[in-house]
Amino acid sequence: MKTLKQNANGILLCISEIIIGILLLIDPVSFTSGIVIACGIILILIGLISIIKYFFMDIEEAIMSQNLLKGFVLLLAGALCVLNYKWIFATFSLLTIIYGAVILLVGLGKIQWTVNMIRLKKEKWFLMGISALISIICAIVIMTNPFATTAILWRFTGISLIIEAVFDVVSLILNRQKKEIKDAETDGDDSL
Repeated sequence: MKTLKQNANGILLCISEIIIGILLLIDPVSFTSGIVIACGIILILIGLISIIKYFFMDIEEAIMSQNLLKGFVLLLAGALCVLNYKWIFATFSLLTIIYGAVILLVGLGKIQWTVNMIRLKKEKWFLMGISALISIICAIVIMTNPFATTAILWRFTGISLIIEAVFDVVSLILNRQKKEIKDAETDGDDSL
């Protein structure tokens, strides 16, 4: 239980990745369209708040903030997302390349973590190494986009999210349990 509390943020992030991965597997078009529409609604609301704030601010402060312009830009961007979500989905291949680059950076970070674990003589370093390898392979596949449709690319992205998250959760839990056992042994030695 202590392991779960200490790694709660990491585990929650991994669970979120698994849920998003499953939703991408089930229906990538509807899921991503829903995300785009939700983002559009949020942009519209923020734009409206910005416009309203502009009229309630002191005139000098309002001029400097440019909230009216920001509000109109956010309204237009939100309307574009809500009304043209299919067009945005069609151009998502650019976003997948960006996502692939992010996954590649995460994979490189996991290599650093793996090397750190090896230098610290951690027994389960290979789990992070496998996770790093999976991240890098998935990133390369996503960035080269060998898929026939965007929907297939998003399904692959969903699978990669699930696999990475599972490896990360297992690695977090196993490494934390090993540390707790070692700490307990050290505490037991102190009491003698």
